[in-house]
This record gives sequence, C-alpha cells and structure tokens, in this order.
Amino acid sequence: MSVTYLKKADKTPETETATAQRVVSEMLLEIQQNGETAVRKYARDLDKWNGEIIVSASEIAENAMRVPAQVKADIDFAIKQVSDFAHAQRQSLREMQVELHPGVVAGQRVLPVNVAGCYAPAGRYAHIASAYMGVATAKAAGVKTIIACSGPFRGGPMHPYLMYAFNKAGADVIMTLGGVQAIASMAYGLFTGRSADVIVGPGNKFVAEAKRSLFGTVGIDVFAGPSEVAVIADETADPAIVASDLVGQAEHGHESPAWLFTTSRALAESVMKQVPALIDALPPTARDAAGSAWRDYGEVIVCDSREEMAAVSDKYASEHLEVHAKDLDWWLANLTCYGSLFLGEETTVAYGDKASGPNHVLPTKGASRYSGGLSVHKFMKTLTWQKMDRAAARDIGLATARISRLEGMEAHARTADDRLAKYFPNEEFDLGEPVAV
Repeated sequence: MSVTYLKKADKTPETETATAQRVVSEMLLEIQQNGETAVRKYARDLDKWNGEIIVSASEIAENAMRVPAQVKADIDFAIKQVSDFAHAQRQSLREMQVELHPGVVAGQRVLPVNVAGCYAPAGRYAHIASAYMGVATAKAAGVKTIIACSGPFRGGPMHPYLMYAFNKAGADVIMTLGGVQAIASMAYGLFTGRSADVIVGPGNKFVAEAKRSLFGTVGIDVFAGPSEVAVIADETADPAIVASDLVGQAEHGHESPAWLFTTSRALAESVMKQVPALIDALPPTARDAAGSAWRDYGEVIVCDSREEMAAVSDKYASEHLEVHAKDLDWWLANLTCYGSLFLGEETTVAYGDKASGPNHVLPTKGASRYSGGLSVHKFMKTLTWQKMDRAAARDIGLATARISRLEGMEAHARTADDRLAKYFPNEEFDLGEPVAV
C-alpha cells in the first residue's frame, strides 16, 4: 500500500491518562468513604455550586417557561428524530425461542435495565444535544428510571436549554452535578437512592476515566476520548466543504483529531490551504480549540486508490467518518471500522451531532474496530432461558455427566447423575470415569 502524508500529526489522540487516573482514583475513594458530603464539597470546590443538587419540579417548570419558543421547537424536533431512530432500533431486537433437541426449548428475553444515568457535560459549550441523546434513547428502551446529570454552566445553574432538553426527553430525576462527582453519584445512588445500572454520555478526560474506573460496578456506553473526524474524498469532492467539515469537528477541543484521506493531491492541497483561514474566522473559543487540534492532530494522507483509502480509514477507525466520493454504495459495503458513517456531501457530522437521528455518543481511539456507539441496545439486556422434559434431560444429562468428568468436575457430573437416577431408576448409564482427585 502506497500512501503519502502531506500533513502528519505531531501528537496522538491519547489523553494524559496517568494524571486523570490518579485524580479520579482519589476522588472516587473519598466519595465512597464520605458519600454525599464529599460530592457537595467537590461541587463547591470545582464548580462553585452551593445550590440544591436535585432540580425540583417547580424549577423545571419555571425554566421551561423561560425557554424561547423557537428553541423549544428545535429541541423538540431533534428529540423526536433521536427517539424515532431509537424506537426503530428497539424493534430490531426480538424475543425468541427454539427447540434445540427434542424436548429442549431455549429462548431469550429482551429487557431494559432498571436505572440509567445520563450525563451531559457543562464545559466551554452548552451541550444540549448530549442531554437528549442519552435520555431519549434510554426512554425508547423502556428504562424505568432515568437520572440525568450536568454541571453548573459558567458559574451559574445548569444551562436552561440543557435542563429543558433533559426534561422533554424524559428524565425522571435531574441533578445539577458535573464531572467525576456526577458519575460517582449516579453509580452509587447518592441523592436518589437508586444506583444506575448503566451510565452513558460524553465528558472530559476525568469523566471518561471515572466511567472506566467504575465499569463493572456499572455498565457504560463507550471508553471515550477526544472527538475525531475523518473525511474520505476523491476528485469529485468540493474542497471548501471538506475543509469546513474538518474545522467543524476540530472545534470540539484541543486534542480532537481531523483526518483527510484522498486520492486527489490537488484537493488535498486546496483543503490544507483553506483550513487555516476557516479557523482564523472562528470566534475566540472555537478558534483556540480548532487551531490547536489541527496543528497538533490534523493529518492529510494521499492514497493511490479507493481501496487504499478504505484500508487507511479502517486502520484509523474514526469516531465520525464522512465520504465525499463517487459510488457511495461501494463505500457503505466496504468500510468496516467507524463510529458513524456520513455518506455524501449532503450530510455532515454536525447533522448527526445534533438532529438527524442516530446517536452521537460514539467510540473513539480505535474502539470502533470492535464496538459501536450508544444505541437502544446499550440499555437492553438479552437474557436467556431454557426448559426441557425428562426425555430430553436423559440425553443432555448423559453428555453433561461424561464431559464434566473429563474436565475433572465431579460435583457437576453428580447433578446429572441424580436426575438420571430419579427419572430412570431402572436404567444403567455410561456416566464416565468418576473423578479420583
């Protein structure tokens, strides 16, 4: 495979894992020992929040009255898109049963978890979309209790539009908590008395590390890192649109990679020329983030063929992957590693981030090689069951007894022996050689 780097990243998308692990470990230990007192201390010290943790129904109602009508309409539209897609995903899961052997019937039930924790960050931006991405999807799954958390926004209460989105999407409890203390509170059931079975939602490296550390105590959606975008483009692509889309995702943060894979050197050079000007035209916060991200993590790779582009793309396994190229059906059939795929110029990552329908909580740092993003499936449990008649127990019991003894597990074997003796008292069976040691 022959590829040429016109721009290569100086850094990798790895975060300062060791620092985050140390900080999170200390915080989780203190919260385990001191519970809600420790959480309130962290809320005060880190977020300057001394108010109530659980948002009251009256506050939610008053907040909704202050949200402009057009803002409500836009959020409501986006929630419906996400909810409709999640409901369609739910329909793809079905309960079933099958007779595996005469008299042996096995099956599966598909049930939602009982309690879900949904987090939305409160950093440099108002993460409205993150609020409904988690909550609306959990609601579509049928989760009984949905607890939503986000921190104070820029020193004040939770962002009013984010609170509206949480409530409209179907959260049962909304808490003004951010960071590690929010994740720990949902995991341990602090303030609500209901420990989450699953916690989902994006956040900074400390939130991501808290979720990783608590995995096992709770389920989580993905092991998240900085947001990523890759664009596949051939000679038919519009370099201005490609450049715009790369910058559009680079504003997520200083460590957010933006990658271009193309068969057209002319397009690559045009994109590289346009990106800095687009970054310079951004407002200060976005300009700072996108500038650092493109400088340190941006890459431009020229390939000889579309097959090479597909291979490079699968190796990078980007969180978001756009295709600006001919024959979109070929790309859909041949690309295998991405968090979410955006086919054609008419769609863009921003649409998926905000309002098109599929969830925007997606795997990063190569995790799409083995995992998908947040979906209704993350809130569902596929539970198996089985039953059999006595004739079936005879056949299964004989195989179980002999295999158990081959493995050296005599107690296992005797559970089969006892049933065979009870159900077929007048028969003799080859049960294998008893375990001697």
